[in-house]
Amino acid sequence: MMKTPYVELKNVSFTYESNPVLNNVSLSVEEGDFLALIGPNGSGKSTLLKIILGLLKAKGEIKLFGEPISDFQHHEWIGYVSQKSNAFNSGFPATVKEVVQSGLTKKAGLFKRMPKDAKQKVMEALKAVGMEKFINRRIGELSGGQQQRVFIARALISEPKLLVLDEPTVGVDIKHVQSFYDMLSELNKKHHLTIILVTHDIEAPFNQISHVAFLNQRILFYGSIDEYNRLPKEQIYQWYGHSVRAV
Repeated sequence: MMKTPYVELKNVSFTYESNPVLNNVSLSVEEGDFLALIGPNGSGKSTLLKIILGLLKAKGEIKLFGEPISDFQHHEWIGYVSQKSNAFNSGFPATVKEVVQSGLTKKAGLFKRMPKDAKQKVMEALKAVGMEKFINRRIGELSGGQQQRVFIARALISEPKLLVLDEPTVGVDIKHVQSFYDMLSELNKKHHLTIILVTHDIEAPFNQISHVAFLNQRILFYGSIDEYNRLPKEQIYQWYGHSVRAV
């Protein structure tokens, strides 16, 4: 029996002020996938995320968990973590516990009481990202990588089936990037969480990824990580439109 894809896009196109951003994008994300959506800046990656999240309307067929996006109601099934630097004021006087617990409003509603097991849910979410020891620390006292793990815990607390991450290693020290990917891999394998990861870094440590989609207005490649690793670097650089040097 075939599984219903969590995300299914067919011939999706989007134009912004007469400028084409996406052109006939077709893509499928299955249950259990760990997909890296890569491409240069301005390639339409963030726009595609906004379309999947229902924040932008596009031409083409878009289904979430087998339903047309216009009919989809279970938005708590999708956890979203935006780029930290664009989404959060690290000077905000909140504790890690308060930041993570605020993710429960997605289920409870903004003005409803928190569930009785809220503290337990916070701890479970923090344990999943290895941050339980920081539960009472101020969020602004943490490093960029630690903050990003807290934001992921905030998304996890509503128990989503799909986690969408937009450039999650922004602000993460380069020496901690591998452990960050290891943490995501554990969420994917141990917690059975399907993940879409957006990045412009073609040299990221993708050994934990299951699939790669290369986007530059259209899908130039979609396949397994093994197939991606067999691509000539010259081909990838050509898709970027210029020479790319790993940092």
